[in-house]
Amino acid sequence: MQRCQQNKRENVKKYLPKEYQAEYERKVKAAYAMNEYEDARKALRGVVRDRQRINISAAESLEEGFEETLALHRLGIPPVLRVSFSTTNLIESSSSRVRTVMRNVKRWRSGTNQTQRWTATALLEAEKRFRKVKGYKSMSVLKSALEGATIKQSTTQQHNAA
Repeated sequence: MQRCQQNKRENVKKYLPKEYQAEYERKVKAAYAMNEYEDARKALRGVVRDRQRINISAAESLEEGFEETLALHRLGIPPVLRVSFSTTNLIESSSSRVRTVMRNVKRWRSGTNQTQRWTATALLEAEKRFRKVKGYKSMSVLKSALEGATIKQSTTQQHNAA
């Protein structure tokens, strides 16, 4: 699971006094921009330690979901793809369109698959507004990484069950 790095940055920043926000933003962006998982992880751990001296709540907020904000790094996803997938903007845009279309439905008929049809219609409408994912030519890397992670997780679960 990948947590939204943008939302995480903003949530933590709310806890910090104004004079520390720019420094925090610079350090976190630099950490998330690193290519290697271990480098990004170490840099973020440093930011957590720095924030503990300034504001415990900010450090705890950054600590919560820490590993999930680095999921793309851990999978070895190229930086060009991380630009699009490190935020939840793609999902939020689709969900917003579904809500907009669904609120126009005045009468829901029970016993039908009407909800699924309207959701599909809304997503087709949302698709018209989509732009190309930056780094879309590297999607095969993402697919392979996800397949590998799924196989590894499945194997671990089977091993733990035995």
